[in-house]
Amino acid sequence: MLKRLLTSAVLAFSLVSVAHAKIETKDPFTMVQQVADKTFKRVKAEQAIITQDREHLRVIVEEELLPYIDYKFAAYRVLGSYIQKVRTIEDPKEKQQAIENIKLFIDVFQRYLVATYAGVFTQYTDQKVEFSKDRDFAGDDIAIVRTRIVEPGKPDISIDFKVRKDKDNEWRAYDMMAEGISLLDAKQTELHGILRQQGIEYVIELLDKKSKLPVQFRGKDSNE
Repeated sequence: MLKRLLTSAVLAFSLVSVAHAKIETKDPFTMVQQVADKTFKRVKAEQAIITQDREHLRVIVEEELLPYIDYKFAAYRVLGSYIQKVRTIEDPKEKQQAIENIKLFIDVFQRYLVATYAGVFTQYTDQKVEFSKDRDFAGDDIAIVRTRIVEPGKPDISIDFKVRKDKDNEWRAYDMMAEGISLLDAKQTELHGILRQQGIEYVIELLDKKSKLPVQFRGKDSNE
């Protein structure tokens, strides 16, 4: 059920309006709405290509969605306490290797997100997305943009997007929540034991393999 909701959640963050429209990254609410409109519309416009080759969805996600996702911050969140552990390493060579592993993890985590979101878009059927009204976010570094997926004959699905402001005062999405359950928290829980018992190299290899699987929706019982 959670993965099904998260699947619908990603739909809320993705549609192509004006091809070269500038995204307003200084306002978290406007940013999410503009990126959603742009990405969803491109998916709809290029359905003929997608029908012939689902891998084209990766291109759309990379070009329209990825620039507005803070995947590095998300990767750090997933690694959690492992980051703190690396900071305590005293041996220079061991520490350098650990840092390189973190860089590799970030890279593969980015590709994993692209593959995950591309799979989600195989389920896109022109659903209606309603956004929460803007609120005063002055002085905040974190904001939540609430959306609702509306589809005739089915219950509405409420989704929260977590976005954060970077050092340049630009906002990027880093997490989404369905029914109060965080996608990042779920992934962190899934990988925590594996990371502790088998190491980051194994986790990197695991995510790399998943990121290379053919683009497809991997239903609610999948561990992808």
